[in-house]
Amino acid sequence: MSEYRVLARKYRPTSFAELIGQTPMVQTLSNAFLSGRIAQAYMLTGVRGVGKTTTARILARALNYQSETVDQPDISLPGTGVHCPDIMSGNHVDVIELDAASHTGIGDIREIISSVRYRPVSARYKVYIIDEVHMLSNAAFNGLLKTLEEPPEHVKFIFATTEIRKVPVTILSRCQRFDLRRVDVEQMHAHLASICEKENVDPDSEALSMIARAADGSVRDGLSILDQALAHASSGNSANVVSLDGDSVRGMLGLADRARIVDLFEQVMKGEIAKALVELDSQYDAGADPATILSDLAAFCHLVTKMRVLPEFADEKSLSEIERKRGAVFAETLSLSVLNRFWQIVQNGISEVSSATNPLQSADMVMVRLVHASTLPSPEDLLKDQNGQSVGSTDLSSRSIVKAKSASPSSPSTVSGAGNVVPIANRGSRAQSLATEAMPNSELPEPEAQPAARQWETIASFEDLLRVAEEKRDIAFKLALRNNIRLVHFEPGKMEVNLVGTPPRNLLSDISNKLMSWTGERWMIATSTQEGALSFREQEDQHKAALMEDAEQNSAVTAILSHFPKSRIIDVRVSEAIDSSTADPGSVPLPDEDSD
Repeated sequence: MSEYRVLARKYRPTSFAELIGQTPMVQTLSNAFLSGRIAQAYMLTGVRGVGKTTTARILARALNYQSETVDQPDISLPGTGVHCPDIMSGNHVDVIELDAASHTGIGDIREIISSVRYRPVSARYKVYIIDEVHMLSNAAFNGLLKTLEEPPEHVKFIFATTEIRKVPVTILSRCQRFDLRRVDVEQMHAHLASICEKENVDPDSEALSMIARAADGSVRDGLSILDQALAHASSGNSANVVSLDGDSVRGMLGLADRARIVDLFEQVMKGEIAKALVELDSQYDAGADPATILSDLAAFCHLVTKMRVLPEFADEKSLSEIERKRGAVFAETLSLSVLNRFWQIVQNGISEVSSATNPLQSADMVMVRLVHASTLPSPEDLLKDQNGQSVGSTDLSSRSIVKAKSASPSSPSTVSGAGNVVPIANRGSRAQSLATEAMPNSELPEPEAQPAARQWETIASFEDLLRVAEEKRDIAFKLALRNNIRLVHFEPGKMEVNLVGTPPRNLLSDISNKLMSWTGERWMIATSTQEGALSFREQEDQHKAALMEDAEQNSAVTAILSHFPKSRIIDVRVSEAIDSSTADPGSVPLPDEDSD
């Protein structure tokens, strides 16, 4: 019986065509080899298991490719060359692989420096592959610098690292750098499916999706998990055929059922705390880790948020039917502020559960916080509440928020639902709007007398904004508006601007905050790449320049300037008695030459 080879080694790529997810790097190397622009050193970086060492060996194979018909560096690798088997197995005498994690000192680098002078034994290039190069000491890096910058023509260096920031910039500047990308879930799913076909495995799509997500972009991790899943799975009906289903993979990885995660998410959003706690206990009893359950909730919240912002994301092939359909419903119903609040609580909860002595109890309390937060109004609703506008809230439960206006200052609006009546204080009072719960036959407390409603400013144009800034005696703000703002678009609640000159650092946030304070409404202030209208300062300068030009063309002014050779026009002021819109510059009365 032959020795079993793990899938990660058995299906290790031997050519660039077999690499998945690294098209930009392959394209760049192909162009470089075709044009003869082959660098003396390469730096490969990326997460663990993405294929750095494998890519280094394939690159060494391409540099030394030699066959009966080809005797030059070739990236396409049309067949197995003379040196290919030994290079890919790591046994070629001219391709030296060094693990920097166990060879960190200057002594190891001295051996390389002393050996580079000798030509390769049989191959075209002597190739040094140094893995985890960031582990080298400072002395080792410094010893390598000169040789790396001017190596002999027959020497090439290939470095690989997962910690690119730990590599000195003096080394990076002497290498061509390639960032190997994480393999996305869809590509990983297709790759695992092709390997299952070769291994006579009958998988379902859910199982491969779970493995692809668990791999987190690492092909090696994905194949290792698949290896473990095949050992864990049972044989199918046909001989030598292994069935791989989602339940088997879920149990092996300790994951919660995706459908049950969606159910838990829905129960939390509905405020059904009892059902949510029962579901959490049930998933825990089934073997799911509490921290993993929260992580899955966070992942689904991210999915819903992405589908709300990018509806076309629902067409991703890596999504299950449950995620696609139910996620789309949540995306249409839940606001971004609610989703963001859910995300923040879950992220904090994951840290708490991971360090808790009793993870399940900690997860229960996270559920309580999530359910409580789902019933709170959003910050936007609270702001609207202060402005005398109706309150709205997005909620999946049977509770409904009634948009009601007070008949008089003494009659509060109410929120009704689920057998409770909660008084909402007149706009501006938060304390009474969140937690007051009356029993069926209890009487509502009399509301306190409310102060007179605030008079908000009406700002319907940019000129109105300048006027209000003047009235508020906010001179610095007014000057910034006049000098540094080119207006692109203005409508109530929204303004697009183009900044010019040297505006204050927080000008945009100042505009938003002051508009909120003055109008009582939330404004969206955005920058634009369009040039926009001239700023008020630029308009004044343009107008002044036109007046100066008109004055210079006046015959009387010309006579004065010629009579006084060193004189010049420094300012033009139009008398209020003169209608500047109709007056001819030549008709403006000027003093006689003999006058003071």
